[in-house]
Parts: sequence; C-alpha cells; structure tokens
Amino acid sequence: MSALNLDYLKTFSLVAELGSFSAAAERLGLTQPAISLQVRALEKQLGVRLVERVGRTARPSAAGEELLAHAGRIEAATNQAVEAVARHAKGVLGRVRLGTGATPCAFLLPPLLADLKRRFPDLDITVTTGNSADIVRAVDDNLLDIGLVSLPVSGRIFEITPLFDERFVAIAPAETSLPDTVTAETLAQRPLILYEPGANTRRLTDEWLAASGIAIKPVMALGSVDAIKEMVAVGLGAALVPEIALRAADREHLVVRQVAPPLSRRFALVLRRDKRLDRALRETIAALKTLAALELEPTRRAPAR
Repeated sequence: MSALNLDYLKTFSLVAELGSFSAAAERLGLTQPAISLQVRALEKQLGVRLVERVGRTARPSAAGEELLAHAGRIEAATNQAVEAVARHAKGVLGRVRLGTGATPCAFLLPPLLADLKRRFPDLDITVTTGNSADIVRAVDDNLLDIGLVSLPVSGRIFEITPLFDERFVAIAPAETSLPDTVTAETLAQRPLILYEPGANTRRLTDEWLAASGIAIKPVMALGSVDAIKEMVAVGLGAALVPEIALRAADREHLVVRQVAPPLSRRFALVLRRDKRLDRALRETIAALKTLAALELEPTRRAPAR
C-alpha cells in the first residue's frame, strides 16, 4: 500500500467533522465534486468505505472511525515535523557538541556562549571538558562535533585552525618580592604548585623548567587552576598559570609576573574534515574564531603587577 495522501486524509477528517461534503468544500475553497473525488481516492487506496450518508448527513463508517482515531496524531506529528524543519530555514537550530579544557570553559566561553544563545535561542549547545587528548579522540569518534584544544594535534582526518596563544604568568602570595620578570631559577627558590601530571599544561611547564636545567619536585599537583590560585593566595607556594585564568579579584590577592623566556600554549579548533557543517555548527565556529581577535587585543589584558 502506498503512503497516505495527507491532503486527502485532512479532507476526509473535515467531512467527518462537518458532516457534509459541501461544507468541507466551502471550508477548503474547493468544489464539492473535488471533495468527493479525494475521499473516494482515499477509500480506494484503503479498500474500505470511510463515509456513509445518513439522510443528508455524512458520517464516518466503522472503518472511518478507526482512521479518525489516528488522523489527529498523524496531523500533529506532521505539523511538528514541518515546524522543526522551518526553524532550520529561519535561523540556527540543532545540536553542537563542543569539547575543551577546564580553563577555556571557565574563563573564555561563558560570554561567547551567552551571546550565541541570545542570537540563536533554538541552538542546543553542550560543552564537555577534559584534557586535549581525550577531546581529540572524542572528535575523531564523532562523540563531539568540535574541539577547542591546545596544540599539538596530529591526524590527516582533522581540520585544525589555530586561534590564539595562551600566555602563562608566575603567581605568588601577595606582598612577595619578585622581579618584574621571573625566570625558572627565581621560581625554584620557592615551593611550587603545579598542575597534575598527564595534561598538556603540566608537560609545558615541566619542559619550560627543564630547559633551564632545573628539576623541581612540586609541593602540590592539582587539576584545577582555581584550586592552584587559592593555595598560592594562602601562602603555600608559587605557580605558573594561564594569564586568562586571572580575574580582577585574583590580582588583589596575588603577585603576578611575566616569565622569561615566555611560556605559552596555542589553542586551535579541531574537527573532522568530513564533518557536515550545518548552520548551527557554522555559527558556533564563527563565534569561536572571534576568540583569536579578543585574545590578541592587548587592551583587554589587565596589567601584571
């Protein structure tokens, strides 16, 4: 049996509701013969009589009553499908699964995501945090649509778009006497609080320290930049942290210094080359690319003190 003609089904439902072929014709702006033809075509397709005449009134048959029980649900489902597709044409609608590290998620993404939701209320965007390697694997497995991760990332299947360099600074408890620019040798004179092993951030800081020939055993290894800042603020040591992770309030309780040689990590957008870019994903990518301009804008950075 071929699929039901939804227009014919609607015509039959209206005839049953109004009890008249002529009334249905007037409501739909058609002729009565056209209405009769549509109902007969539906009856022929289903192989049953759907309408019976009782005097001057058209009533649904037993089979017609069965069909009417489903017609409302069919029409509702059809309307929902049409409305859903129509919203795609009007603007952004869809799901975007973004993966990134805890620091970008906490300090870069909130205003960006808020702006996206303001402009595109129907956008369903979810954010997963993790280390870069796990995020990249999830993008490869299509568990995430796009990753905002620190480089390096390798793989021919990926399209990689570098965005910005995230600079690191040295922090110490308030009132600590430090030179304007801090070296690894200077930091080695103090207890150090580092990121926990396994993450790109810890690898970068270990390499930066090792380049000066310094082997350091940290007094603490923590997975949260906020936890590191709190430990430093209460006097338990010094640390290297991304500059973007410093809020204005943090600078009131910490000494912040640039480091020499400079230490930074580069962030990039990563997605599969075969990923279909629907409107939702295109708008999200465009918004994320604005991070490059924001992070390179020197006036947005608070001065170290």
